[in-house]
Amino acid sequence: MKVLLLHQHFNTPAEGGAIRSYYLAKALVSQGMQVVVITGYNGQGYRVRNVEGIEVHYLAVAYENRYGFYRRSVSFIRYLLGAVKLAAKFRDADVCYAMSVPLTIGLAAKRIQKRFGIPFIFEVGDLWPDAPVQMGFIRNRWFCNMLYRLEKNIYRSADSIVALSPAIQSAIAQKVPGKKIHLIPNMGDTDFFKPVDKDPSLQRKFGVEGKFVVSYTGALGIANGLDRFLQCAAASQETKLSIHFLLCGAGAMLGHLQQEAERRKLRNLTILPFTHRDGVREILSVTDASFISYQPVPVLETGSPNKYFDGLAAGKLIVVNFGGWIRDEIENNCGIYAPTPQAFVTGISPFVESPELLKAYQQASRNLAEKKYSREQLSKAFATIFQAYERKR
Repeated sequence: MKVLLLHQHFNTPAEGGAIRSYYLAKALVSQGMQVVVITGYNGQGYRVRNVEGIEVHYLAVAYENRYGFYRRSVSFIRYLLGAVKLAAKFRDADVCYAMSVPLTIGLAAKRIQKRFGIPFIFEVGDLWPDAPVQMGFIRNRWFCNMLYRLEKNIYRSADSIVALSPAIQSAIAQKVPGKKIHLIPNMGDTDFFKPVDKDPSLQRKFGVEGKFVVSYTGALGIANGLDRFLQCAAASQETKLSIHFLLCGAGAMLGHLQQEAERRKLRNLTILPFTHRDGVREILSVTDASFISYQPVPVLETGSPNKYFDGLAAGKLIVVNFGGWIRDEIENNCGIYAPTPQAFVTGISPFVESPELLKAYQQASRNLAEKKYSREQLSKAFATIFQAYERKR
């Protein structure tokens, strides 16, 4: 069986960043399927690599998190056109798996479906265009309506849909009643991330000896609302809580966050450069609480952020500053909801004061990762979806 996977942002563990598409491709390869990935990269020229049995085709289409709306749109369109053209080489594929965002991936999948008769499964990790509309990036009413029509058209054209969260699954079901929607959330790599005792040498490396550590690892974009992370650090410093904050990642807001940390004179905050997966594991190994942050925008509450599942797998207390399904899942079990700096100080203080309470919540996080989000379990569920396409064409 041959699967054509479209994802503009395919990363390997060595490269860092989100690696869901790598996990999914590996899950299919492990079941004996042939997987061809078409992706983009910040380089020159077209190239092909074999990544652990995955045939990866790289289009020279630059993209960075710091890009504004116009540059992102140009990048998305360039990838769409390149992917459709290259797909002609793989017209023998049994099924196409198209991973958004962007929503325009669906246009590529539809074109491939029409030209070569290849059915497609559409993965929805973020609700578009709800996200840019609610965040104010798209204001033109005509353009908004066009994008909403496009979204519904792609959903209807897809053979089935994969949603990354229960909230996304519910939202899509309301837009296209009767459509088959699978729920395959992001995965917790419970083999790679594990609860461990703090290594003194790593504590010294990050300057957190004897401190309760709260960390954020991931994208530093506008949607992440990380000014609120800095506000929590400021409130903790003011109340003399023995907490050190680690902020690690890359994105459009990095410069702003560095300037704001300096302006606030935050002595309890360290901003670390973007790192690969091993580096994230080091940071989590000295972490007590993993901070998950979004702007207070309703659509962002539906997301399925990788850092949440990494934190669960590593056995960390989870702190969220937004509502939605993740808040419902963790509150009073393995995490706290802290929408304001004051709520953060109040909520985190019992865990700073009681190692026993902290340990109980951390164990609950690990248990949740093992029972509900383990990579092995979700990989099998994902591969099962493709059984219906064997010998269909």
